[in-house]
Amino acid sequence: MSERFIVTGGAGFIGSNLVAALNARGHEDIVVVDRLDPAGMKQRNLDAVTYGEYVDKTEFRERFRVGDVDVPVTVFHLGACSSTTETDEDYLRDNNVDYTRELCEWTLGHDARFIYASSAATYGDGALGYNDAHDGIPALQPLNAYGMSKQLFDMWALESGTIDRIVGLKYFNVYGPHEDHKGDMRSIVNKAYAQILETDALGLFKSYRDAYADGEQMRDFVYVRDAVAVTLFFHDHPDLAGIFNCGTGQARTWVDLGRAIFAAMDRESNIHFIDMPESIREKYQYFTEAEMSKLRGVGYDAPFTSIEEGVRDYVRHYLSV
Repeated sequence: MSERFIVTGGAGFIGSNLVAALNARGHEDIVVVDRLDPAGMKQRNLDAVTYGEYVDKTEFRERFRVGDVDVPVTVFHLGACSSTTETDEDYLRDNNVDYTRELCEWTLGHDARFIYASSAATYGDGALGYNDAHDGIPALQPLNAYGMSKQLFDMWALESGTIDRIVGLKYFNVYGPHEDHKGDMRSIVNKAYAQILETDALGLFKSYRDAYADGEQMRDFVYVRDAVAVTLFFHDHPDLAGIFNCGTGQARTWVDLGRAIFAAMDRESNIHFIDMPESIREKYQYFTEAEMSKLRGVGYDAPFTSIEEGVRDYVRHYLSV
């Protein structure tokens, strides 16, 4: 009998890439749960993969509440409102916290594996570092309502003891194919490619801290295929549980990323610096870098893709096609 999977957010960015990776393993009995966008961009993501059933997220929530869902071997809960500018806290609590808790309890009640997307946004401004040890979770102070919603579920999992039976992944700055539907939440690689095509130049934010030159702000950029590989690692190792960072452990500058994009497009770098909107200056993160010793300590030993290699693959095999 083939293994059955549920992937919420399966028409989205990481989710559709995960479904593709499951297909590459020979799995097609996959229930994709999502909410399609009017522009049809998520449908294009679905058209690129094979799955058994698509269910709208509202219908799915109603169905598992009444027991009208066949039990899978693993639920990959990647669906959430991921907008860092969303301000409706009631919506975020219902969609990102309550829904996740309900699905987690249903999954564990049927002895299935539950792997969910937390977020590096829970680390806030990084003043407390980026260590994924459980004892540091209560002190974290996210900078926005989205990050807080992810923190609230992490806290519930920790305080209820559920975290010892599930896996949460704190994805850092993920980029790669099938993110077009994300609008302003798309990666800078996706946005910059279009900007460079149009203007032959790339504008990056100026720095407002003396410790960082313009464009030298740093992020932990993760190619989506690596994020998927880490996610599947925890399906393959059902004895593992807890909250883990999903980054590379090596921060790179925005200038590094910009140069990688120009190189992938076979163009000379042409980077200039623009004013950062005042509305985000006080909450802007100047440095993120995942502490990766915990993931490495449980046996994940695959190398991570450099931004030069990842951007080249993304640009040449997806964006420019």
